[in-house]
Amino acid sequence: METLANLESFARSAEASSFSVAARRLSLTPAAVSRNVAILERNLGVRLFQRTTRKLTLTEAGERFLLAMQDHMQGLQAAIADAATDRGEPAGVLKVSMGLTFGADYILPLLPGFLARYPNIRPDWRFESRQVDLIAEGYDAAIGGGNDLAPGLVTRTLAPLHIIAVASPAYLKGRKRPGDPSGLALFDGIVMRSTRTGRIRERTMRDAAGAETIATLKETIVLDDPEAMCRAALLGLGVTLIAVPHALPHLERRALVRLLPQWYADGGPISIYYPTRTLLPAKTRVFADFVVEGFRRDRLAERFAGSLG
Repeated sequence: METLANLESFARSAEASSFSVAARRLSLTPAAVSRNVAILERNLGVRLFQRTTRKLTLTEAGERFLLAMQDHMQGLQAAIADAATDRGEPAGVLKVSMGLTFGADYILPLLPGFLARYPNIRPDWRFESRQVDLIAEGYDAAIGGGNDLAPGLVTRTLAPLHIIAVASPAYLKGRKRPGDPSGLALFDGIVMRSTRTGRIRERTMRDAAGAETIATLKETIVLDDPEAMCRAALLGLGVTLIAVPHALPHLERRALVRLLPQWYADGGPISIYYPTRTLLPAKTRVFADFVVEGFRRDRLAERFAGSLG
């Protein structure tokens, strides 16, 4: 069954003969509208538009499809708007994307309380390391940090994404601790290769006074997943730069030690984000509110702040 987003993207594009104009009317990006139409064409198995650099024209099949669906769109939109603004109990499938370790450690524990408050919502959560396209892939929301988000998304900041230097007590035994980030180069390094660029990620660390220094680690071990980096550090294989949420459980039980406690790198905020919609579904709104409330109650923003030392 086609999603309303795909059908609306097609109808508005046909009316305007333009993906860009349709995108403005739907509060989406032109790329998102184009993707939605392409998905619809693929699913139907027909080409709905003839595309040129200057013009968007309906094919014969596109004209027939538009005529057939126009009478039904208005009623469908009214029904959805009525459901979205209903004052009853929030309900429906809640599709959310989040990282595996972060989600399991900090979001999943909120689920019992959330379901107790909203029993008619059915979670459909995906634990994945990639950045998803909320609109094209049909997600209600996503949680993550360090992402370049597309225009038109609503973001609510949950906590800072601070990066700190850690190693195991066993690895540090008999070794002199570094006095500043430049000293990290003397240790075996567990570094991260970006899956997007293929390059080794370099971090600029700062202290409370505002001084900044590039932290360069030896490329002793190269990994592409932060949890794997954390596990490698736990095994005593070297020093790594890791986000506080990954390191925190191990720091609290002293399985890892923080080096340079006055220094951290800023990876941007950890946020919950969802598509901008005039009528946000109640299930998405209450989920975002519940997560923000949970982070505030558990003081996670403060606990994740590497600047506290």
